[in-house]
Amino acid sequence: MRHLESYRLADLPDRAYYIPDFLTEEEEKSLIQKIQSVPSARWTVLSHRRLQAWPTQLLHGSILPTADAIPNWLADSIVPRTIDLGIWNASPHACANHCLINEYEPGQGIMPHEDGDVYYPMVATVSLSAGIVLDIYGKSEDGPRKVTYRIYQEPRSLLVTTDELYTKFLHGIQEIFLDEHLNSNTVSNWDLLSNEAKENIERNGGVVERRMKRISLTFRDVKKVRNLAKILQTNRRL
Repeated sequence: MRHLESYRLADLPDRAYYIPDFLTEEEEKSLIQKIQSVPSARWTVLSHRRLQAWPTQLLHGSILPTADAIPNWLADSIVPRTIDLGIWNASPHACANHCLINEYEPGQGIMPHEDGDVYYPMVATVSLSAGIVLDIYGKSEDGPRKVTYRIYQEPRSLLVTTDELYTKFLHGIQEIFLDEHLNSNTVSNWDLLSNEAKENIERNGGVVERRMKRISLTFRDVKKVRNLAKILQTNRRL
């Protein structure tokens, strides 16, 4: 069993954790195959990426309209491990009940944003196929936001963000083809990266070229679930 505190990003506000090689290569390959085999109607196509929502999209952007679980093909290799890490211990349902699958082509990204109070303030993100730099921005009422921290997410890694990092900062991915100036001084999780990743970055002069499609699996606990009280009451009678 992994001990979460040994993966904590010490230089960031409370709290963030980064675990490289959270999945095996075989698990990654299997997940990618299953994601790509989902019927096209399951994808929502946006201007800069496309996504799937499991078990479904949120109703009115804030309510999970079903108590159905995330399907086993998506959850089994990830959700039990996040439960073992203890990250959902204080969340309303003691487990992730929602997953967004985002697919980014090289050069695509997402503008700085926050996830808001629809979710318990905990995000667990698994990256597949390609690495990416996640930029963390301080909130500002006026003027352009500045990148405060940078996190490099390797394929098969898990990034967990919570507490102040969830509530007081924005996060985004720049729409660029090259992530540059990556080194021990600029990458907040440098010491936690795999040796292979660090060696590749250093060999390329601190540059990572986005050549491949990246898929991110973002697990959260949606606070409001429709008819959950009735479902729990029914279960108690069974």
